[in-house]
Amino acid sequence: MKRRSVIGLLAFGVAALSWSPRASSETGWVSLFDGKDMDSFNKIGDANWRVEDGMLVADKGNGFLVTKSDYADYQIRAEFWVEADSNSGIFLRVTNPEKIGSDNAYEVNIWDMRPDPSYATGAIVNVAKVNPMPHAAGKWNTYEITAKGSSFTVVLNGQKTVDGAQDAKFAKGRIALQHGLGVKDANGVPNDKGVVKFRKVEIKAL
Repeated sequence: MKRRSVIGLLAFGVAALSWSPRASSETGWVSLFDGKDMDSFNKIGDANWRVEDGMLVADKGNGFLVTKSDYADYQIRAEFWVEADSNSGIFLRVTNPEKIGSDNAYEVNIWDMRPDPSYATGAIVNVAKVNPMPHAAGKWNTYEITAKGSSFTVVLNGQKTVDGAQDAKFAKGRIALQHGLGVKDANGVPNDKGVVKFRKVEIKAL
């Protein structure tokens, strides 16, 4: 093979890697966010997502960071920090990446002040309730979520909050990180300013 062809192939390989999720140091795990950029995601909505001090941060608006690829069966690990009134979550198997909600995806919730606490932090909205609800505000937390076929397991900071819940509505789809609208005030206006931070998001195919 000519030297020019070899150089061309090498250049193509480097370019392809630059547009792919990064391999983690652990076998099988791939980083969707490694503290440097948002290249694995598209922005949907008006939340002010940005990379700040090695973290994904949003503190205003209503919107999502949505993966560019679909995923079916996998484990996902994410480290996050929120305020007490922050409304966030990790949406699994999103079937419509332009209009995301618990009616077209599985929402693993992060919302300590949700009006109905049975589907608050640690729950999968409309699929698996949590009782008692763990509190995530004001500290770094780790979600470990498994979606395999119709079975779902959620572990928050080592505590299993959902254990093998069954639901078969959605077989595959995108993954989305949320900065959402919080509790309404006396005038019926929802808070949209709770801080949400993610500093690691990794996925492993099953």
